[in-house]
Amino acid sequence: MSRVPFITFEGSEGCGKSTQVQRLAGRLERAGVPFLVTREPGGTAIGETVRELLQFAPQSAGMVPETELLLFEASRSQLVRETIKPALERGLCVIADRFLDSTTVYQGAARKLDRQIVEQLNAFAVGDCVPDITFVLDVDVTTARSRMKSPRRPDRMEQEPTEFYEKIGEAYRQLAKREPNRVVLIDGSQPVDKIDNQIWEIITDRFPAFVAESKSGNRKSKI
Repeated sequence: MSRVPFITFEGSEGCGKSTQVQRLAGRLERAGVPFLVTREPGGTAIGETVRELLQFAPQSAGMVPETELLLFEASRSQLVRETIKPALERGLCVIADRFLDSTTVYQGAARKLDRQIVEQLNAFAVGDCVPDITFVLDVDVTTARSRMKSPRRPDRMEQEPTEFYEKIGEAYRQLAKREPNRVVLIDGSQPVDKIDNQIWEIITDRFPAFVAESKSGNRKSKI
């Protein structure tokens, strides 16, 4: 039996990654691939509490970048050990809506925290649990801003100025250049169906074995 992949999705707020996470989950379900979908911050009881503090708690308005960094890492370390690693060990394909690259970009590049410290904390939080492939949906700031306009309550990150998101976009593009074997940059301005098809083609090309095993009946779908 082949090892199932750990797949992550990244990008700025409003890039469309959460939509593609659900699209991929649907693809895997139809293919008979057992999977688990999770998110950051969150994915565990502790992580969801941290998520609320980071995004919506009134007292988070005065949060300094260093505290923000450590809270994200705390949520991540719990998620890896409580949810992601056990799922992979049980043979589930894990799809994560954000992971360590968000911290590299948001806290490292946009918040301008020391890159070496961010990398060390990321490594400490995830251990050997590194994504097999990461899809970054790249969109311009204007498009991202227009997508963030909705009746729902905006979180703290979504209220950052335009300059912040320009740094985010550039940092993700630089990440894709530094790690081309893992990070795949996708034009997020394309139609949803086209992005969905592009992602699926890449996954089936890179990880054909586990999809083939699922179709042959060697795996059963499990969420």
